Amino acid sequence: MNRGLIFGVIAMATIVVASNILVQFLLGDWLTWGAFTYPFAFLVTDLMNRRYGVAQARKVVLVGFVIGVACSLIGTQIMLEFGPAVSLRIALASGVGFLLAQMTDVFVFDKLRAGSWWKAPLVSSFIGSSLDTVLFFSIAFAGAFIFLDPSEPNGWAREVIPMFGVGPEAPLWVSLALADFAVKMSLALVALGPYRIAVSRFTPARA
Repeated sequence: MNRGLIFGVIAMATIVVASNILVQFLLGDWLTWGAFTYPFAFLVTDLMNRRYGVAQARKVVLVGFVIGVACSLIGTQIMLEFGPAVSLRIALASGVGFLLAQMTDVFVFDKLRAGSWWKAPLVSSFIGSSLDTVLFFSIAFAGAFIFLDPSEPNGWAREVIPMFGVGPEAPLWVSLALADFAVKMSLALVALGPYRIAVSRFTPARA
């Protein structure tokens, strides 16, 4: 594995572990800190895909997935003042959401790579982020998945309140998921700048 791919793997694993920890901390009423770190996983995947192709991008996703989940599972055994550094449900939700969303991102990006330079990263990030948001927040916080971790370290997320303080009543995690998705898409737009700059350095002008 060359230096660029190694960097991709390290970046991916770092993002996964950091996001798994930060998603447990609220920022205001409707966001978690993890909303600002995880979207960069899609930037890493898309850059690896553009530079090295589908097969290598999938390898980066798989290796990053294994390392990230392993570190997250270790985090479930590290007890902090508020509980484990990473709860078991969040580790599992992160693994499932990450793997399916990133593999979908790779597939969609490859289908659109021949089009306008912005279309592949933006559309693939939109579809991947949608899938990740649904899978992660439902598995991590929804009552239907309590059996995954009966100790309920994240029970606060199931408090039923008006959505965003003004809408119909729903578990808090629903508002968190919607706000998280909005941030993901905002950062996907912002990431088009760094993406364009990066690919211009190692691909033909059409990229």
